Amino acid sequence: MPPIVNRYTQLAGIEHPIVQEGLGPFRTPKLAAAVSNAGGLGTVSMPGMPEDIAAGARTFREHIEECAGMTERPFAVNIPVGLDSNGDVLPFTDIYIRTALEARAADPELARRLRVLTTSAGFPGDYIARIKDAGMVHQHKVGSTRQAVKAAEAGVDVVIAAGFEMGGHAPSKAVHSFVLVPSVTEAVDVPVLLTGGARDGRGLAAALSLGAEGVAMGTRFITSTANSDWHPAYLQALLDAEEGDDVAFDGVYGPCRGLRNAASRRLIEETRQDDVDPVEMTRRKIESMQRAQTEGDTENSLVMTGQVASAIKELVDVAEFVPRMAAEAAGILRSLAASLPSAVGAL
Repeated sequence: MPPIVNRYTQLAGIEHPIVQEGLGPFRTPKLAAAVSNAGGLGTVSMPGMPEDIAAGARTFREHIEECAGMTERPFAVNIPVGLDSNGDVLPFTDIYIRTALEARAADPELARRLRVLTTSAGFPGDYIARIKDAGMVHQHKVGSTRQAVKAAEAGVDVVIAAGFEMGGHAPSKAVHSFVLVPSVTEAVDVPVLLTGGARDGRGLAAALSLGAEGVAMGTRFITSTANSDWHPAYLQALLDAEEGDDVAFDGVYGPCRGLRNAASRRLIEETRQDDVDPVEMTRRKIESMQRAQTEGDTENSLVMTGQVASAIKELVDVAEFVPRMAAEAAGILRSLAASLPSAVGAL
């Protein structure tokens, strides 16, 4: 079946309009390479916010180079824009963006593959021009139509419309995908991706019907055989999740979605207290997220997941899954079109 070709696949240089979400704070070069090799767009996530930001940048550079060594196809990096109480960009954002741009500048072959930079959380501001000047495609994740318009007017190439059902850091406006995506696609002229709630070809077909040009998925790609970096207990916790097992809580950049467990319940209680040190709390949250991923403590550590986990019951092989998902979406759309009466027959 011919692939789905649209503005987004041509802009990103990929075969299928299927993107692996940023899944930090953690290492994702293996998963990113697997998704890119399957014809989608894999994403290398930022490794966290260590006290030694320079060390974190070196780790990030290593992850980028590791991914580039495993795929000849385009891939992305994801860097949240952290802001302090005055609205100023936090140092880790600046250093990580510069790290990605410097990696491309130092190696033409890596630059050919590292094609896309995704920002999320805060508004990327002056970085938009810097990313564009470096020759990269810039995607920015938004949680409202107003944010989408602001980003598009500022010059981003792609808007990722994030529904509140998504895992990890959810948008603060709490608008779900089925409402948000049509509003965003009506309001901006740049390609739009849906993130939040997609897991198979039906979700991609729905996103295309809503006016988007692709989907980005996190939970679905975490629960894959390519994802050997996550602890098996973490993957099993997602596979075991049922409807209602997720909860939104205060994350690092705003609302966050994960499993309802002892850690998330404790965090919700702590955030209601007035004597909490915000910097220390942020570091504890990140360490808790990483501990769940690496050590498999899915009860006393924060387990990030979207609501879609309740519908995912098995691991998938990324190499087979990505083209199958695209073919399924195309088949659904063709079947629906064929079911409509022709212009002549309708008269």
